[in-house]
Amino acid sequence: MFANLNHLSHHAAWRRQLEMLLESTGEGIYGIDQRGRCIFINRAGAELIGFEPDEVLGRNMHYLIHHAHSDGRNYDVHDCPIFKAFLEGKGVRSESEVLWRRDGTPFPAEYTSYPIRDAGQIVGAVVTFADITERKRAEAVLRANQIELERRVSERTAALQDANARLQQSQSALRRLSAHLQEVREEERTHIAREVHDELGASLTALQFDLNWLRPRLADDEALNRKLDDMMTVTGQALGAVRRILTDLRPGVLDHLGLWAALEWLLQETQTRSGLRGTLVSTEGGGERRLGRSAEIAVYRIVQEVLTNVVRHAQASEVIVTIGGSPSGLELDIRDDGIGMRVPAQPTSFGLLGMYERARALGGELSIESTPGKGTSVRLRVPESTR
Repeated sequence: MFANLNHLSHHAAWRRQLEMLLESTGEGIYGIDQRGRCIFINRAGAELIGFEPDEVLGRNMHYLIHHAHSDGRNYDVHDCPIFKAFLEGKGVRSESEVLWRRDGTPFPAEYTSYPIRDAGQIVGAVVTFADITERKRAEAVLRANQIELERRVSERTAALQDANARLQQSQSALRRLSAHLQEVREEERTHIAREVHDELGASLTALQFDLNWLRPRLADDEALNRKLDDMMTVTGQALGAVRRILTDLRPGVLDHLGLWAALEWLLQETQTRSGLRGTLVSTEGGGERRLGRSAEIAVYRIVQEVLTNVVRHAQASEVIVTIGGSPSGLELDIRDDGIGMRVPAQPTSFGLLGMYERARALGGELSIESTPGKGTSVRLRVPESTR
């Protein structure tokens, strides 16, 4: 089929079939022979680089659109990934280079190149490419927003550090401040979750309805139906991501069914996501006791942080959360069968510090016992009067 690529691209019947196949895509597609000369190109590809298709045929594509780096440095053909790939019989994909238009302006491009084989011999390559200027612009905006966010976080962190330094002489004041910050954080989580649900969730749901409405009106246009399927898949994935974010921000089961149901649900979710088996055990009527709203949120966050650390670091296969009562309050024991760790004399990670501070804010006590190779046990004692 590809015995003579130069002649094939000019054969009238072949050219008509090629146009029918390639003009249906919005991405640029062209083929080259072993010398890098263009043997076919679709109209979308020619328009992206500022040519008519007939003007490109027979020209060396590297020297036409891939001759220089983004900074203007010469791009030797022997360093070109497309050239290397089809000579070595390998496919290549790149998102970090530029292509050049007829008017001498570059544009960031995503391209793939795969060799064309005829009777086991490599006779050329087919290249698909797309202008990703808008994507790069969006990434730049995202980076700028991230820098601004980091700046604001840094400013807030500095302010908190200064406040903590001035409050070191008063441990009770520090604890009240810590408890207040945790409460504000939970309120912010609740507010953000509500906003995400009301705005983003509703918009994505409406978009999904519109896509379903659009399907029967596309008739038998196969390309549009495929594109619609892709859009519906992306929309479904976005809705799933929104649900996960909402659950992480504020699990509804905690508000509606209480702490123990929320912990059981958390263990099930952890098992589903990571494969870590989780069991909730209640002894001495521990599961029948209720704490105040703020206390239940704090206990939930502590258990959530412990489970996150177990999944990330413990290499455990099972974790058991035991709820027990005592004359003075409530006790939780979270025990895993992982590799264990050396418990630091003073917590240094933000995760451990957050757990200790939450426990202190409750008037409770948190302790960690672990031996390398023998798992870890985290015990939390909470006064029953906690509200």
